[in-house]
Amino acid sequence: MRGHCGDHKSQAPARAPRPGHVTAQPRSRSQQLFGLGAPVPSEQTRPRRPAAQHAHHGGMALSVLVILLLAVLYESIKVGKARLLYQALMNLSIPTSQQLIEETDQDSSSSDSLPVSRSPLRWFLCHFGQSLLHVAQVVVGYFMMLAVMSYNTWIFFGVVLGSGVGYYLAYPLLNMT
Repeated sequence: MRGHCGDHKSQAPARAPRPGHVTAQPRSRSQQLFGLGAPVPSEQTRPRRPAAQHAHHGGMALSVLVILLLAVLYESIKVGKARLLYQALMNLSIPTSQQLIEETDQDSSSSDSLPVSRSPLRWFLCHFGQSLLHVAQVVVGYFMMLAVMSYNTWIFFGVVLGSGVGYYLAYPLLNMT
C-alpha cells in the first residue's frame, strides 16, 4: 500500500524568507528572561517612530517601580497588622488583681450606677481593623504573585528589593516598648 501514511515521509520544501521579513532565531531561557537576543530588524522593517522603542523601556521601568512600591506597601501592612494586634492585646489585657480589687470596691460603694464597659466595642473595632488590614495584605500579595508569575526577572527583582526596603522602613514602627 503506497498511500499509507506511515510508508513514506514527504518533506515540504523550505521556503525562502520574504524580502524585508526577519526570521526569529531560537532564544535561550536567560535571553527570554532578561529580554536579550531579540532579532534585529532590517532597515526596511524598522519602526518609523524611534520613541516607540524608548517607550517600551520606560514602561518596564514604570512597571518595576509600581511593583516595588506594592512590595513596600505589603511590608507596611504586615507591620501595621502586628502593631495593631499588640495594641489590642495591651488595651484588652486581663486585669490584674489590684485592678479587680479597685473595681470591686467601686461596685460595692455605688451599686445603683453600673459602669458601662467599652471593652466589647473596643475589641470589635480592633478586630474589624485587623480584618481590613488582612484583606488589603492578601490582595496586595496576590497582585505581587501575579506580577512575579510573568517570569520577568526585573519584576522579580522589584518585588525582592521592595520587600527589603519596605521591611527596612516599616520595622522601626514595630518598636512596641
